[in-house]
Amino acid sequence: MIEVRTVAELRAQINSLKKTGKEIGFVPTMGALHEGHMSLIDAAKKLSDAVVVSIFVNPLQFGIDEDLDRYPRQEAKDLKMLKQAGVDIVYLPSVKEMYPEGFSILIQTQTYADILCAKTRPGHFDGVATIVTKLFNQVQPDRAFFGEKDYQQLCVIRSLVRDLDFTIKIFGVPIVREPDGLAMSSRNAYLSDRQRQLALSLYVTLNMLASKALQGRSPTYYLAREGRHLLGSKGFDKVDYLEFRDAETLEEVTNSIKRPTRLLVAAHIGSIRLIDNIEILP
Repeated sequence: MIEVRTVAELRAQINSLKKTGKEIGFVPTMGALHEGHMSLIDAAKKLSDAVVVSIFVNPLQFGIDEDLDRYPRQEAKDLKMLKQAGVDIVYLPSVKEMYPEGFSILIQTQTYADILCAKTRPGHFDGVATIVTKLFNQVQPDRAFFGEKDYQQLCVIRSLVRDLDFTIKIFGVPIVREPDGLAMSSRNAYLSDRQRQLALSLYVTLNMLASKALQGRSPTYYLAREGRHLLGSKGFDKVDYLEFRDAETLEEVTNSIKRPTRLLVAAHIGSIRLIDNIEILP
């Protein structure tokens, strides 16, 4: 496994791969790797000749009072995991390398800009779109792999690729869960034992609401409201959203399930913000 930390080093390695005709699979991460990330790498290995993984905690996608400074960082452990997984290149740029002095261009997202995570985290997806654009230009992958846990992010990136005419094929990889159902996340490391038990309510509640929706027992608008009240009663400090959304367009589904749908939630336990979602097929 080759470790590179500058754009120049990365491009030299990418050029060597391209000259031999290898197709590149790319997995961008912010580190603090877990089995969810490993599932992305496994998918990339199956469909690509060489796999590049980036580790970069992107300051542009963190808002004021969010957890940039305390976001978990474990470079040595991450590198060991990536080597064992058979990754070809790991790219670990510094903030200065990615955003040198004088950097001033941001990608502004319009689609999905006022719903779900974008509504409560203004500017977040502009930061995501900017760093993903830079990484795509630097890595020049044929395929890129993103987890479905960040479902709105996946939709934004698909729009980015379409609107900016990238030739990269985007793959969404299903959520990896703990045996008890908790969606794997780097932020799970923040949870105390009590908070972790409470966090399980997200997945349980989503499944309960999905079952009711498929049975047609109540319009989805009322089911979503029921779910938000339920999470509050269980002990979540704040529910940013719990909504039924069309799986392709992210338009809100308020009545019945007629097309593939995603039930998405973001909720806070103290200062810890957790997200999850499940697929609902009619």
